[in-house]
Amino acid sequence: MSAEQTKHAPDAAKDASAASQMWGGRFASGPAAIMEKINASIGFDKRLADQDIAGSKAHAAMLARQGIISQADADAIRDGLDRVKEEIDSGRFEFKVELEDIHMNVEARLAELIGEPAKRLHTARSRNDQVATDFKLWVRDAIDRADAGLKALQTALIDLAEQHADTLMPGFTHLQAAQPVTFGHHLLAYVEMFGRDRGRLTDARARLNECPLGSAALAGTPYPIDRFMTAEALGFNRPTANSLDAVSDRDFALEYLAAASICAVHLSRFAEEIVLWCSVQFRFIRLSDAFTTGSSIMPQKKNPDAAELVRAKAGRVIGMLNSLLIAMKGLPLAYSKDMQEDKEPVFEADDTLGLCIAAMEGMVRDMEPNREAMREATARGFLNATDLADWLVRELGIPFREAHHITGRAVKMAEEKRVGLTDLSLAELQSIEPRISEAVYPALSIESSLNSRSSYGGPAPDRVREAVKVARERFL
Repeated sequence: MSAEQTKHAPDAAKDASAASQMWGGRFASGPAAIMEKINASIGFDKRLADQDIAGSKAHAAMLARQGIISQADADAIRDGLDRVKEEIDSGRFEFKVELEDIHMNVEARLAELIGEPAKRLHTARSRNDQVATDFKLWVRDAIDRADAGLKALQTALIDLAEQHADTLMPGFTHLQAAQPVTFGHHLLAYVEMFGRDRGRLTDARARLNECPLGSAALAGTPYPIDRFMTAEALGFNRPTANSLDAVSDRDFALEYLAAASICAVHLSRFAEEIVLWCSVQFRFIRLSDAFTTGSSIMPQKKNPDAAELVRAKAGRVIGMLNSLLIAMKGLPLAYSKDMQEDKEPVFEADDTLGLCIAAMEGMVRDMEPNREAMREATARGFLNATDLADWLVRELGIPFREAHHITGRAVKMAEEKRVGLTDLSLAELQSIEPRISEAVYPALSIESSLNSRSSYGGPAPDRVREAVKVARERFL
């Protein structure tokens, strides 16, 4: 053995001993280095520290009340866990790879602090139900964070929509100008989308709120535990009903990722519109230097990079959902080590989604709408064509399909003359349909078109103001 090998031999032996002690008497030595590297999760699951400590405190309190451990041991465990949490919060805690995960790191440190009572903590539980409980608690917190962020984003959108309830802009289909709406109406569409996102998160939270603790490895425990006590202490509605399902279920993570992915799609769609609106071809809005960047060689450029990155990061969140779906798709009951791969996708999705929501809220509060540019855009693309067809139906009793055909001929004539529909003379309109009268022109103004669309959920300014009020009551 070389001097260097001799130097590190005690450490290696110590690490092997720690791993062997953790796994129990069946293993005489520690894992190979590559096994240790692929098996350890402490590099990422240390984010579960708060949840792990909360779960252990609830478990110890229950064990004491049930007479499974002494109250003195439970008190020592509680106080020791508080000290461990303080060390972690202050950055003084040493996370050890050889102890694999957050559960064993916390338990090992607890043993160093309080000695024998720490060895009683793991009575009537397994790392299987422990991690399922910790992870549910963490995902529950992630849902609450996302909901709060989306509520703030909705607030920003509703505030801006109220200011622009009557700001004319083109509504689009196929990215072609279609009918007039208002900027406020357009923004409220995203309020609805993010409201559904919050609803999906709320539904997922309600379904996950059952406590796995006490399911042990897969088959429960012979100890006289009170699972309802630990569930209540940790804020769950009830304990899980089946021990096999409890330790093998990751639906709650998949549901969170599914809801996060749909939300990321909504954020990406809005980001794409911001990119378009900032372009010189649209000029609908302006973003300040806070959310844009310049070009290294083109001094005139002001790039909406924040929006572009939100658009791109949707792919990361969707990828995390796909990753976990694939990891789970072939697993038999109950627990398999594959399920260790559940946390990193959720952690990354939470980080990414939170950043994107915050960036989008910032851009909404930062943007300066260009009323003039939006209004000018409504003068192009024959946005009042449907209004001509509706007038023919309403005033002349012409069937809509026929009115649609007549209007199409009028649009073609206007295109050839390079004018708008209101610029066609009465004689020109009557050459297409003789019964058309001067009364058609007021109906073809953009303002008239907009104000006429006062059906529930429509873009008429008064309707938008009503919708703003309702949205505040529903979502804020």
